[in-house]
Formats: sequence, structure tokens, C-alpha cells
Amino acid sequence: MPIAELAAQAREAVMKYDAKASVAVANKAIEEKVDLVALIQDGYTKGMTEVGALFEQKKLFLPHIMAAAQAMTAGTNVLTPVLEKSGAKVGEGLGTFLICTIEGDIHSIGKDIVAIMLKVAGFNVVNLGRDVALKDIVGAAKEQSPVGLGTSALMTSTMVNQKTLEEMLRKEGIREKVITNVGGAPVTQQWADEIGASVYTENASDAVNKLTKAVKAV
Repeated sequence: MPIAELAAQAREAVMKYDAKASVAVANKAIEEKVDLVALIQDGYTKGMTEVGALFEQKKLFLPHIMAAAQAMTAGTNVLTPVLEKSGAKVGEGLGTFLICTIEGDIHSIGKDIVAIMLKVAGFNVVNLGRDVALKDIVGAAKEQSPVGLGTSALMTSTMVNQKTLEEMLRKEGIREKVITNVGGAPVTQQWADEIGASVYTENASDAVNKLTKAVKAV
């Protein structure tokens, strides 16, 4: 079955909150050895992005977001071990990368996909979770001395916490020791520049490309 057709089925499963169909698509993709990264980006992530857009337009509500996220997670959980196994073979030992959804924001799917892809690329990824308190992010950065720290914000109301985090890292004297990465639907390159973040990334593939390049340039 062509990857485009599988991706369409993955997107539909997410938008219909159908976890069973989501898992079936993932298993089919593994069986047919298609590009799993493309399946995630063009299928699961696309479906979740469309659901998120409908949520922003107030055409869907939080229960719909959670149901769609559960459907997507069901599928990506099947794909993760395969992707990680692939990553274990080609990983380049790029160092520890902390990732989380910023304080006040409960979204996690996009961030989790980025975490998977960074692990495949060779990073030792520590996923701190969602709605992580800024003080806890700073504490983890001080304790683990990561090469990179990524935060996701899916709402304009939580974006400001990415700016506050940059300020806190500077106050603690560790900002210059870590590459900071910001992402999320409302986040832009302009915002990254404004708050002084090292790297802005639009999606998982963009994150892998830019962060791998940034780390190797250090």
C-alpha cells in the first residue's frame, strides 16, 4: 500500500478519534516497511494539527483534543520501538537533550513526536512531560547539563513562559551552556529571535535537521 494512502488513513484515524484504526495503520506500515517518519509527519501529525486548528476555531473542545491525542498516541506507540531500534543503529551520540511542553500547556503530542525523532537522530532524549513548571525545567538543566533544551507551546497564552525560561536560565548562569529550542503552533522565528532562543523549529523533521547542525557546530 502506498505511503500516501497509509498516511491518509492515519490522519483519518486521529480525526475520528479511532485508536483501533490508528494501531492498525501503524502495524500495516511496519509490515510493508514504508517510511515511518513520513507516516508520522503526513498522517498522524497532520491529523492532530487539523484537530488543533478546529480547537482554536472553537469548533472542537478539550475532550476532542484528548480523544484525538489518544488515537494518535496509540499509533505512534506502535511505531516508537521500531524507530528507536533504527536510531540505536545509527545514533551519533549527540548528547543529552531535554524536552517538554512549557508550564501552563497540557499539549504533548507534537513534543513527543519531536522527542522520538531526536532519539532516532542520536540524542539521549529526556522527556520531562507536559505542563512542566519553569523552576523544574531549570533544575533539570542544572542537574543534567544537556546540550539542548526544547520547549513547546501550543497556545499564545503560554508562549510567554518560553521568554521567562530564557530569563531564568540567564539568571542561573547556564543559558550560554545550552542550545535552547522553541516550537509549537503559534511560535515563529520572530518570537525565537525576540526572546533570544537559539533555534526555532517548525516540526519534527525541522528539529532534527537544525538541532543536529547546531550541536555539531558547537
